[in-house]
Amino acid sequence: MNEWVRGRRRPSSWFGIVMMAVLAGGCAEPAVDLVLVGGEVWTGSADQPWATGIAVTDGVIVAVDAEEVIREMVGADTRVVELNGRFAMPGFIDTHTHFLDGGFRLSAVDLRDADSPGEFARRLAEYAEDLEPGEWILGGDWDHEMWGGELPDRSWIDEATPDNPVFVTRLDWHMALANTRALEIAGVSPDVRSPDGGEVVRDETGRLTGVFKDEAMPLVGAHIPQPTEAQRDTALVAAMQHAASLGVTGVTDMGSWADLQTYERAHESGDLTLRVYAFVPLSTVDRLAERVETAGIGDEWLRIGGLKGFVDGSLGSGTALFEEPYTDEPDNSGLFVTPLEDLRRQVSKAEQAGLQVASHAIGDRAIRVLLDIYQDMEAEFGARDRRYRIEHAQHLGSADLERFARLGVVAAMQPYHAIDDGRWAERRIGEQRARLTYAFRSLLDSRAVVAFGSDWTVAPLDPLLGLYAAVTRRTLDGENPEGWVPEQRIDVETALKAYTSSAAWASFTDELTGSLSPGRLADIVVLSENPFAVPAERLRDVRVDRTIVGGREVYSRR
Repeated sequence: MNEWVRGRRRPSSWFGIVMMAVLAGGCAEPAVDLVLVGGEVWTGSADQPWATGIAVTDGVIVAVDAEEVIREMVGADTRVVELNGRFAMPGFIDTHTHFLDGGFRLSAVDLRDADSPGEFARRLAEYAEDLEPGEWILGGDWDHEMWGGELPDRSWIDEATPDNPVFVTRLDWHMALANTRALEIAGVSPDVRSPDGGEVVRDETGRLTGVFKDEAMPLVGAHIPQPTEAQRDTALVAAMQHAASLGVTGVTDMGSWADLQTYERAHESGDLTLRVYAFVPLSTVDRLAERVETAGIGDEWLRIGGLKGFVDGSLGSGTALFEEPYTDEPDNSGLFVTPLEDLRRQVSKAEQAGLQVASHAIGDRAIRVLLDIYQDMEAEFGARDRRYRIEHAQHLGSADLERFARLGVVAAMQPYHAIDDGRWAERRIGEQRARLTYAFRSLLDSRAVVAFGSDWTVAPLDPLLGLYAAVTRRTLDGENPEGWVPEQRIDVETALKAYTSSAAWASFTDELTGSLSPGRLADIVVLSENPFAVPAERLRDVRVDRTIVGGREVYSRR
């Protein structure tokens, strides 16, 4: 990555804007485009944590100060936003999304809260009624824990979907259910074998149930028609509107090259309404290295330079990789989604190209293996500002806890998973291993950088729901009113920083975003209430009233 991404310099076009921010206090009648006044402003900056007004020009913050000072900067053409006592803060940055997929999911069948096999089948049947024969049914986000843990079976849905192929994923995207029509189209035979890194699930008679895990999923998924450019563009618009309504002003997208091309079309037409750091698969490291070498890493709206890999699967699918077997599956310790030698070779190539690596690792063995690889890269290539990331970092081994800070590895975590998986995780891995599951507090105490995100659509995009999860750890079933593993709870300010300044640092934009300070991009969210003042159990009820990106309002609730 070039020096601008590392925060050592800015493009020359920023010079005048930054100078205006520095000199604004000395101007007799400084002209600004936008001010927000009359509320509580949490800046996220240690130098000046609180204020009551913000001034913006050309999409950049030029002053953060007392309301009376900011009002003096109002000119004839200044837009004045009266906060009326409401709370303003830096825009939320989501460090882990599947953003385009999220846009498609907004119009797909929704099985997330289907709480019985009958309801699961009913929703698919109802959705199929409005489709033409041959149209694929995708989406889903089902959770078999909602009805006791039995995996779904194609026999549940075949009768209702005879003319429409179905391939609906579990909410973690590490399992999917195909109906018989989809198996026929994909040419999956009854004697198909499970590939390395995946599993084709069979019942006790050896019959295919229609469930595919991890690297077995492409056996069907590869036969799904790719969406058109127009469909992708529509999905992006829907996703951006959804994000704006939730105060999300920037995302790291763990996507594909086709996703990147969609962002590029929107950027070229001036239609991006949030900032995107677009990751592509680690297996395409050579392609990305060549692209960055010839075209650079982008600008403040759309950037590249990040690679996403996989070590293991997920806890809910029984494919997260552990040192010891699952408590409820004594013959299963999970699996490598990517062969270890391939993973090491790909990270080494990324290292030589100066690219950022983020890899999915959930089980304790997966995390240890990935930390080992990152440590070996530093030993081989020397010190540099890598900001390696471990995505999810869910189930830590105690011996690896301090290694994140020592190696400068970001724990890119999603707090909603704690209150979701916490309903059943101990059944899978036992109480002892659960002590360091979603270990926000322990990682922060070790001085590791913890950056929050959602994993949308695996979990809801809403940062305020994530804030609630991190602060309370109250599981969705209501069974843990004091918090599941309550010693891992964190306070509101720490959680907000994980969604703002730490998220910016994890994305190499810490000198541009993440706080409300002069010279920073004017990415601002106005909330209905002050999250520092409301009871913790009400954090999820706080609403986004206004979202501003680069000084432009992209959402207003009222």
